Amino acid sequence: MSQRKKLAILVSGGPAPGINAVIGAATIRSVLEGVEVLGIQDGFEWIMRGNIDHVRPLTIDDVSRIHFRGGSHIGISRANPTTDPAHLEAVVTSLLRLNVSQLITIGGDDTAFSAMKLEERAGGRIRVVHVPKTIDNDLDLPPHVDTFGFQTARHFGVELVKNIMVDGKTTSRWYFIITMGRKAGHLALGIGKAAGATLTLVPEEFGAGPIRLQAVVDTLVGAIIKRLSYGRRDGVAVIAEGVVLNIDPNDLEQLGEVERDEHGNVRLDEVNLGEILKRAVIARLKRFAIKSTIVAKNIGYELRCADPIPLDMEYARDLGYCAAKYLLVGGNAAMISIQGGNFVPIPFGQLIDLETGRARIRLVDIRSTRYAIARRYMLRLRRDDFDDPHELAKFAATAGLTLQEFREQFGYLVADEPPALDFSRLTS
Repeated sequence: MSQRKKLAILVSGGPAPGINAVIGAATIRSVLEGVEVLGIQDGFEWIMRGNIDHVRPLTIDDVSRIHFRGGSHIGISRANPTTDPAHLEAVVTSLLRLNVSQLITIGGDDTAFSAMKLEERAGGRIRVVHVPKTIDNDLDLPPHVDTFGFQTARHFGVELVKNIMVDGKTTSRWYFIITMGRKAGHLALGIGKAAGATLTLVPEEFGAGPIRLQAVVDTLVGAIIKRLSYGRRDGVAVIAEGVVLNIDPNDLEQLGEVERDEHGNVRLDEVNLGEILKRAVIARLKRFAIKSTIVAKNIGYELRCADPIPLDMEYARDLGYCAAKYLLVGGNAAMISIQGGNFVPIPFGQLIDLETGRARIRLVDIRSTRYAIARRYMLRLRRDDFDDPHELAKFAATAGLTLQEFREQFGYLVADEPPALDFSRLTS
């Protein structure tokens, strides 16, 4: 007589508030239906090497209250089994040795891709579903559906920025706050807009391809000059890390202060993004005889393992319940989502970007009303500033430039500014 099949849960990527709520709900639902649950510790780290010792049984008593807490009850890692076919095969073999026939993966776009490839390699022997998790909010869900963890990260990010804004005003300082978001600017925009930061920069606004350092620097310098012309020496810029990570490496090399590998290439992971922008902006301001105190600060690790707010707590528990239930009734090869209060499985095949062969990324829609409103609240150089000679004269005087010189140095920044909102077309 064969041993009863088990359901396993695995968390990969970076932490996000609500992971434990998914684990807890999925475990409780499975156990109540008579299915044994295993927690695969540290993501793919061990099982991709054929090591099945780092596994723990999960019971209702173990998980009944873990939804209140941040972090991951079964650990996490960024180990990626898709880089080597032998690793992917070892994952399948390891799970089969553990008598696992159903797997829930919890993670972001990289983990979603690993889940797809694992399901393919298993060839029906293991059914797999994926629960989307990332504070970056960049998995390819419908625009109105967040990934769990995003709202909690935004909530605590706003609390941090709120305090920094008071410090900035008190001490007449500018703060450059770098947030997580390597590929998309959802978290930066969510924090900056809710907190009322002076301006927020997201990679999407700079278009496809490498971002020019000069454009980022001039955007920040323009905001500082504009705010100074209104009598304020302080401000807060929230900047998605993807803005600086996507800067043309040639621009970074010109700074001469970045780490390089043995081949002379810039080590982007070793770059202190905020400090690079701070130094470049201060150098640019000196050309206008403007002295500004700027502090660079990264926030991200403070947000990832925060206890989830009730919204994420409930949302993640719903996702965990649906993930387990879908597997238990025979479901397979889908990402779990809740849309309009209802469970909607998204087939793995719909998640693939045909150009890259990877899981699709959801970017900030810079043509949306939401983003347009965010831009209107930001204090930064705008197209209408260059149409108003009175405003432009104030900015030029602050920078010690003529009107024409100011246009020549900063006018290019508004060339790709999204169009203003037009509500008149919506009236009868």
